[in-house]
Amino acid sequence: MFIYPAIDIKDGRCVRLRQGLAGETTAYHDDPAVPAAAYQASGVGWIHVVDLDGAFDGTPRNLAALRRIASAAPGAKIQFGGGLRDAGSIAAAFEAGATRVVIGTRAAADEVFAAEMLSKHGTALAIGIDAKDGFVAVKGWVEVTPLRATEFAARMAALGARTFIYTDIATDGMLSGPNFPALREMLGASPANVIASGGFSCREDLLRLREMRAANANLDGVIVGKALYEKRVELGDLLALARAPLA
Repeated sequence: MFIYPAIDIKDGRCVRLRQGLAGETTAYHDDPAVPAAAYQASGVGWIHVVDLDGAFDGTPRNLAALRRIASAAPGAKIQFGGGLRDAGSIAAAFEAGATRVVIGTRAAADEVFAAEMLSKHGTALAIGIDAKDGFVAVKGWVEVTPLRATEFAARMAALGARTFIYTDIATDGMLSGPNFPALREMLGASPANVIASGGFSCREDLLRLREMRAANANLDGVIVGKALYEKRVELGDLLALARAPLA
């Protein structure tokens, strides 16, 4: 399993939101490159970066911060999303240092576009599936569609998607633990790899995710954000546990 430490960017700073609400913001670093360098020093393979301003505005707003992160952590791969709703924005994210980009809102609204981007970028493109009560939420989570998250996953997998970032909005930033039943449903919706996001709070959560991984090989990893910033977990310990052989 992979541990994806999260860097969420708003107004150029590293922050965390509660349940994706713009008004529920806690700032942790003025420069996102600072945690990026620390994550690389801990030995991470991936860093998960979200442009929150881009997600709300519909176009990337923090590509300069992405460049700083890529420069500060040249040994880590960067997964980047937020406001990537056209081919030009996706290309700009790659140019700024992203290894893999994440699209969600546009993919949910336009399967033709999703198919084109998946065909062009292959495994360097992931689909973000943000769910509220089991339904896909878009545009920075401010709109909930009538499309079920599991149905969306099946559709995208049929178009060639190989990686999903699955976020349970109700648990995001709450330090309450992942929504394990919903995650299990997502893992069964398609053969694509799933990266779990939302609610990770402690070492025990990772132990439970490892148990799920034993039965669901497509559980690729977990995104960890607030638990790191609040020092509830230690990144080196999580990485060692994630890399240990399954019993």
